[in-house]
Amino acid sequence: MPEKDPCQKQACAIQTCLQANRYVESMCEDVIEDMRRCCRTHGTNSICCSGFKDPKVTKQKPKT
Repeated sequence: MPEKDPCQKQACAIQTCLQANRYVESMCEDVIEDMRRCCRTHGTNSICCSGFKDPKVTKQKPKT
């Protein structure tokens, strides 16, 4: 039996929060931060993290 995705719980919590709050992301910052923490810990072992971008990691320096 395949192992459960370590960040699936957090991914589901984001969807539940967004649905409950009419997709206003600012209302779900706490559960989004939980997902970021999970992805920092388990990102290589979590399919849920493959499409989840952490703005702190993905920001690039502007070209000069």
